[in-house]
Amino acid sequence: MLDSLRQLFAGLGQAKPQPHFEDSDHRLAIAALLVHAVAIDGVIDDVERAKIRQLLAGEFSLSEEETRELVAEARAKDNEAVDLYNFTSVLKRALDAKARVRCVEMLWEIVYADGEVHEFEDNLVWRVAELLAVSREDRLRLKRQVARARDE
Repeated sequence: MLDSLRQLFAGLGQAKPQPHFEDSDHRLAIAALLVHAVAIDGVIDDVERAKIRQLLAGEFSLSEEETRELVAEARAKDNEAVDLYNFTSVLKRALDAKARVRCVEMLWEIVYADGEVHEFEDNLVWRVAELLAVSREDRLRLKRQVARARDE
């Protein structure tokens, strides 16, 4: 017990590493949603991990190191989150309608990365699309489009 208290107080004086991405950064918000989408079915495989890195690096022109850092920070933010609103509110403030549609498309790309759509994943994309004010028609069109592209 005493050792635990010593460790606690010893850790208080140490500075935590500063995050590279601010909470208001739309890149962190979309990365956290992608991380959440990968984990929601309870199975995270290498294909999904690679797809997240590929999407983020390509979408935001990030180096390998920046991408790794973004994913790590997104994972931490997702673990702290109690709902999706913090992420979607950042995206809604920062992005125009076309960019928000692209966020939903990226979610579908992650969902289809492992070849199957779990009901939790489908529900997540629906909720995020609603919070981002992306229409039902756009959400379903993107789902079909990504599924077709994956099958080709």
